[in-house]
Amino acid sequence: MVQLHPQFLPQEGKTEFVVLPYAEFLALQELLEDLEDWEDLQAAKAEDKGEPSLSLEEVKRELDLL
Repeated sequence: MVQLHPQFLPQEGKTEFVVLPYAEFLALQELLEDLEDWEDLQAAKAEDKGEPSLSLEEVKRELDLL
């Protein structure tokens, strides 16, 4: 898990903004992209549920890669 060190910036007496070190921002951004990829994979799996599939070995044989 990414360790965050935020700085909170107030405006008109309320916390309005957060500043992160750039490296932490990049790590957080990468985690969010990974989460989106995972969600896309889960949606694709659900969409193809019950459909016939091929193993990697079967695909290699069909493509003459063995």
